[in-house]
Amino acid sequence: MTVQTSSRARLALAAAALSLTAGAAGFGLAQLSHGRMAARPPTAAAPGPGPKVLYWYDPMVPDQHFDKPGRSPMGMEMIPKYADAAPGAVGVRMDPAAAQNLGMRLATVQRGDFAQRLDTTGLIDFNQREVAVVQARAAGFVQRVYARAPGDVIAAGAPIADLLVPSWGGAQAEYLAVRRSESPALEAAARQRLRLLGMPEGLIAAVARDGRPRAVVTVTTPVGGAIQTLDVRQGMTVSMGQTLAQVSGLSTVWLNAAVPEAQAGQLRVGASARAELAAYPGETFSGRVAAVLPAAQAESRTVTARIELANRDGRLKPGMFATVHLDSALGSALFVPSEAVIRTGKRSLVMFSAPGGRYQPVEVRLGREDGDRTEILAGLDEGDKVVASGQFLIDSEASLSGLDARPLPASTPPPAAVAAALNETRGRIEALAGDQITLSHEAVPAIGWPAMTMTFTLDPPSLGKAVNIGDRVSFGFEQRPSGAVVRRIIKARAQ
Repeated sequence: MTVQTSSRARLALAAAALSLTAGAAGFGLAQLSHGRMAARPPTAAAPGPGPKVLYWYDPMVPDQHFDKPGRSPMGMEMIPKYADAAPGAVGVRMDPAAAQNLGMRLATVQRGDFAQRLDTTGLIDFNQREVAVVQARAAGFVQRVYARAPGDVIAAGAPIADLLVPSWGGAQAEYLAVRRSESPALEAAARQRLRLLGMPEGLIAAVARDGRPRAVVTVTTPVGGAIQTLDVRQGMTVSMGQTLAQVSGLSTVWLNAAVPEAQAGQLRVGASARAELAAYPGETFSGRVAAVLPAAQAESRTVTARIELANRDGRLKPGMFATVHLDSALGSALFVPSEAVIRTGKRSLVMFSAPGGRYQPVEVRLGREDGDRTEILAGLDEGDKVVASGQFLIDSEASLSGLDARPLPASTPPPAAVAAALNETRGRIEALAGDQITLSHEAVPAIGWPAMTMTFTLDPPSLGKAVNIGDRVSFGFEQRPSGAVVRRIIKARAQ
């Protein structure tokens, strides 16, 4: 009897322990379910007040609604849609503890200076503004050459050749005879005649100082650099104005960078540039964009940006290949961290953080990229909060809940706002075809543009009906990613 009682007691204790273990496991599962996003409550209604359930739905088929819990026709357990998640409420709700467990981070939409870097290639070329053409000032004979050859690097004032100029010898003798007459007026007239014959002031002064004619003159180069052409040989006859040599300076060089046509609208005169050459690994050469050439290369569909670089010690040699990094002009822009953007292929989204722990997908229009930042052209305002990490899980939940993304605003800025952003200048119409207009315009100091001739797009195209080719006009244009667009054009009054 005692043994049977003891056995029954042990069985009762084991059953109680098993019951406690199951209860603890159930409590743990309930806690885990509570920590998940859009937690699924038990099918039986819990006692006490709570949010009103609008309907139940299958997360795999969110468009199907049911009026009671259970399993869907696909065999999935249905989850409730609460009243506080109705279309009137914004986005999906997420428990703060679950957000912390997911490592979710928020970022603020900011406005600040924004620059886009363009990476391209380029070639070193001579600075065509530092070119000297050495010519014969009078007809004569080459008596001596100084062992020069094309490609030689010479200093400023280096001799090229000695020329015998017979006409100069006679004119100098006459000048010396007049000078001995001690008539200032006659001497001034004779001196002027020597100048008109092409004699440099230094040679005239030497003749007056020594008192003897000098029919042999040494031709020198006015600048230092590399000899490009040399067309003088000993014993040859030269005529007045004949080119003897051409010398290109090397103190500065041009770096011609080929920028893709699609990115040419971001080029600005004066923008900083950096170049890296394989000949000097680890070294960077800095300069600025001196000009953006007006014509595009039809074969490569590129626009040339001319960068001027200092060439100390002549290390940069024309023909060298360089990797070029160009910075577009700084400007105020709205931006978010690039990691916050979800690119679907057809559109771009961010997860907007709404009050009350809710999150909503918002469609945005993207602009330029600068490192780890992406420009926002439309869809967000300064100070908005977006999800920078963990947004893909929230986007999945929003998709399962059938939540549509907030679309881009369809409204356009008022005319006053458009007019305030226009760059104003004046010019002459060179060509007009459809919505394209070519203008020779004055400089635009506000954006660093020099005076040049370029083609604009008319928006609307009807602006071209009020003007004709050859008209002088004042116009306002704005800069878009696709290029410069004329928004206002007025024919100038006749003077």
